[in-house]
Amino acid sequence: MKIIKRNGSEEVFDRSKITAAISKANEQSEPDVRMTKLQIDRITESVVIACEELGRSPGVEEVQDMVEHQIMAHGAFEVAKAYITYRYTRQLVRQSNTTDDKILSLIECSNEEAKQENSNKNPIVNSTQRDYMAGEVSRDITNRILLPKDIVDAHNEGIIHFHDSDYYAQHMHNCDLVNLDDMLQNGTVITGTLIERPHSFSTACNIATQIIAQVASNQYGGQSISLTHLAPFVQVSREKLYRDVLDEADSVGITLDEATARKMAENRLLEEIRRGVQTIQYQVVTLLTTNGQAPFVTVYMYLNEAENEQEKKDLALIIREVLVQRIEGVKNEQGVWVTPAFPKLIYVLEEDNINKDGEYFYLTELAAKCTAKRMVPDYISEKKMLELKGDVYPCMGCRSFLTPDRFTDAGVGNIANAKNYVPGKHKYYGRFNQGVVTINLPDVALSSGGNEDKFWKIFDERLDLCYRALMCRHKRLLGTLSDVAPILWQYGAIARLKKGEPIDKLLFNGYSTISLGFAGLYECVKYMTGKSHTDPDAKPFALRVMQHMNDACKKWKAETNIDFSLYGTPLESTTYKFAKCLQRRFGIIEGVTDKGYITNSYHVHVTEKIDAFTKLRFESEFQALSPGGAISYVEVPDMQNNTEAVLQVMRFIYDNIIYAELNTKSDYCQKCGWDGEISIVEEDGKLIWKCPKCGNTDQNTMNVARRTCGYIGTQYWNQGRTQEIRERVLHL
Repeated sequence: MKIIKRNGSEEVFDRSKITAAISKANEQSEPDVRMTKLQIDRITESVVIACEELGRSPGVEEVQDMVEHQIMAHGAFEVAKAYITYRYTRQLVRQSNTTDDKILSLIECSNEEAKQENSNKNPIVNSTQRDYMAGEVSRDITNRILLPKDIVDAHNEGIIHFHDSDYYAQHMHNCDLVNLDDMLQNGTVITGTLIERPHSFSTACNIATQIIAQVASNQYGGQSISLTHLAPFVQVSREKLYRDVLDEADSVGITLDEATARKMAENRLLEEIRRGVQTIQYQVVTLLTTNGQAPFVTVYMYLNEAENEQEKKDLALIIREVLVQRIEGVKNEQGVWVTPAFPKLIYVLEEDNINKDGEYFYLTELAAKCTAKRMVPDYISEKKMLELKGDVYPCMGCRSFLTPDRFTDAGVGNIANAKNYVPGKHKYYGRFNQGVVTINLPDVALSSGGNEDKFWKIFDERLDLCYRALMCRHKRLLGTLSDVAPILWQYGAIARLKKGEPIDKLLFNGYSTISLGFAGLYECVKYMTGKSHTDPDAKPFALRVMQHMNDACKKWKAETNIDFSLYGTPLESTTYKFAKCLQRRFGIIEGVTDKGYITNSYHVHVTEKIDAFTKLRFESEFQALSPGGAISYVEVPDMQNNTEAVLQVMRFIYDNIIYAELNTKSDYCQKCGWDGEISIVEEDGKLIWKCPKCGNTDQNTMNVARRTCGYIGTQYWNQGRTQEIRERVLHL
């Protein structure tokens, strides 16, 4: 069994240290109240057993809490007092060098928490270490100086989660919907160099990847681009290639009729589209931004976004090539085709591609094949999104959605000074999210002791805490000058403001959003009602909880003219943190705190047996109440030989839910060539990944891809998330 130290490093669990610590506290007590050696041994044994039953590596603080509880349970209150005093004294000493210790453990690659904080960041490489080191300094300044103490304390205790505190010291925001159309059509500037409108599709793709990298280096969340913004350049290349064919024929004395010349140009065009799409795919997966990872970018594919029929047909050519290349995958270092994490793909299901007699159904068949093999694309239903939001537009990354455009109808106008602004037309590209604070719903329930009146009172107190934390996020951005990130604020990705101009006007009137996140609805309802929220008797309470949070966002929005919106948080490392905090505060409660994770947002618990269609239908009600962002999924086996079933699920998504995905597995063992599922097994109290064929446990010689929070992760996960992945049941 292993133990996680305070600086995040991991070492072998040593029970003798528990005995020694209790013995020291015992010796500091008066002789007549001291415990016997047998009592000390019993306490040690009880703590060891409790740690083993966790099913994961415990933290030092957790072990000390258990020791303290056991000493008190034995009635040795004076010994407990001495033990608590010793802990407090050591805490005061540590406060002076906690940041230093964490940074040093990062450099030496011994910080297990950092290694597993982000499933797409490799903590060994220098660029990631520099980002983490800067993050620790930023987090330290944030906690000591920039945030109110009660918000810091609530974050540390797992009552709320103040997302991305390692970026808070800088004036940075979360997610973007990049206005690629404006930047390509009207020019942009990258690191002081003017980039004019491209004269070919391949050049447009190249510029797009540079924009993606620049944007990713100036914010900390996800970003999305639309393939529709690249589609006009297909026609630009078509005409250029047609002229080239005629010029080449003329240079050798050949006269070509128009039909022949057009056909030859079209063949060359398909090759250029292939190369352009390949540029996007390979540059995105090979780029390292300043935060030490590939850009968290989503590529959006929506046929009805095209301006005219020719552009729609050209967009279809691009979409087809994107799907074909993603089905193929990318080669790992051994030359084997594997599943890349990025770019994430979203495919919109619409009337002319969802039905078998539709003109573009062939693309949907390709999408199904791609999903079965590579876990993407994910799917947005045009039908349901129009019904519930009134417009169809992509999320800003993995799931954060803008609120429907209200500033256009309110007559606010072109406050971003975009060059592609169309008066009266709703605007989504160029908008962004200010940040996220998440409420721990199980903690609200457990703090109430199951008393419903007390629950709602505590709930309101916690929501007020979240509101104040979110306003800290908002106020941190107020006064930010456009000069801090020219690519975003001056050169079109978000706006075209003047140099030295504050971004303040973009923070109000619904141009940007700010997100109240939530997590653990299942555990919250389970504790308050004794049942899963899928139970008809418990579901009304779950919906009341969701509505209560929406009502709070509506109230804050009316008071501030800031678009607060409820967001189904994609917990990654935080799922483990929240679970540990709940166990520390409330102990192990069956069905509520007995896991190393809590459930993402409103999702059905991963262990609950439910079929795909029932799950999607059930979660659609909760997704509609998460307007700031949400995604639902179904867990499926290998579907490569059953794409007809994938198509059935896609059809169901189209009719029932805005946004959903299918989760399968895509693994490869570099030592033996195994391309089936890599297993999760427990060894020495720790969950590890193991090849079922050769027994390989070296994560550096495996390619494992799992969906954990909207994005595909490929760099492994902490113990809580790993347990959650292991316990998932299939829905098909």
